[in-house]
Amino acid sequence: RLVESGGGLVQPGGSLTLSCVGSGFSIGSYDMSWVRQAPGKGPEWVAHTSRSGLSKYYNDLVKGRFTISRDNTKNTLTLQMTNLKPEDTAVYHCSTGRTGLADSDVWGQGTLVTVSE
Repeated sequence: RLVESGGGLVQPGGSLTLSCVGSGFSIGSYDMSWVRQAPGKGPEWVAHTSRSGLSKYYNDLVKGRFTISRDNTKNTLTLQMTNLKPEDTAVYHCSTGRTGLADSDVWGQGTLVTVSE
């Protein structure tokens, strides 16, 4: 099970940090990703980190603004988000896998991020 936290309402240009804790399994055994789903839209891959955390990949829409990281000793995945834009508004899910979009990937329940004045 994966449990996300840290979402909320933030003004454009603001920052938020999302956290995801694994329960009942070790996230260190998996590549991990963040996926988001905006209202009325399909899921969108945001970022991915390798099992060691040494390799990180980002959607061009968030590159330079978001940072994915992991602490396998704490079974935790993090997404630091800066310079947030209204189009970043979505429910953010942490997921196993390189994209979070495969049938076998497991998502958490998600945390809502709203970027608005």
